[in-house]
Amino acid sequence: MLGIILALIAAVFWGSGDFSGGYATRRLNPFQVLALSALAGIVVLFTAALINQESFPSTSGIIWSLLAGLSGAIGISALYTALSRGNAAAVAPISAVLGAALPVGFTFLTSGTPAFIQLLGFALAFIGIWLVSSSSTNEPSRKNSEVGLAFLAGAAFGGYFIFIGRVETSGVFFPLLFARGVMLVVALLFLVFKRLPFPSIRKNPVALLAGLLDSTGNVFFLLAKNLSRLDYAVIVSSLYPAITVILASILFKEKVSLWQKAGVAACLCAIILISL
Repeated sequence: MLGIILALIAAVFWGSGDFSGGYATRRLNPFQVLALSALAGIVVLFTAALINQESFPSTSGIIWSLLAGLSGAIGISALYTALSRGNAAAVAPISAVLGAALPVGFTFLTSGTPAFIQLLGFALAFIGIWLVSSSSTNEPSRKNSEVGLAFLAGAAFGGYFIFIGRVETSGVFFPLLFARGVMLVVALLFLVFKRLPFPSIRKNPVALLAGLLDSTGNVFFLLAKNLSRLDYAVIVSSLYPAITVILASILFKEKVSLWQKAGVAACLCAIILISL
């Protein structure tokens, strides 16, 4: 039960981080936001590792962390590219559901399937994630390139969950620090490729906040994974789009469609079923 609670806390931080990151992209290029958020995460995670005197991970732990960071960077890059072309209604649900489905399937193969009531919660969670990630506006018809990027993003996000889940349970901050470092390198490469300047740290506090929230969410996710099955932690923490939608509706008065409201309700019911 504690693992489920920690995963739910991770979802709150991730959803808040996505909301902050989305707000920051109103002023900056998405990869500038990624660079600042990754930098903020590195500072926070390195400080936390020193304060907690966490032991350095093993060689295999470092490798899994680097693979997780690379996979996460690919996912974010593909998602940002797809979203920049419009049609979020097709991109967001595909990437969110696939990103949760792959590690769940991996855990089924390696650890066996959970009880029927949890499986029912999984199914309801997938439906909720799809509904709440869907745009409330009428988007242009989906294009093959955008859908392909959405599948790439979802597969990469799923890979992130699987890779970071392979890190030994004794490490939390250092594995995430290595993963965040890879994301920063990828963001810098994109900035060089697109000939964009590194954004001002002082003038973009929201992007730094996004990195802080996202990194904190990753910490809670790893703790949840260490205290429960990987699929439990992934499914519950993947309900973060519901938090983003709720924050947008409260703070920015953005219109929430009936289907998105139904998605939020489905996510809440899924948490109850998975927790039983």
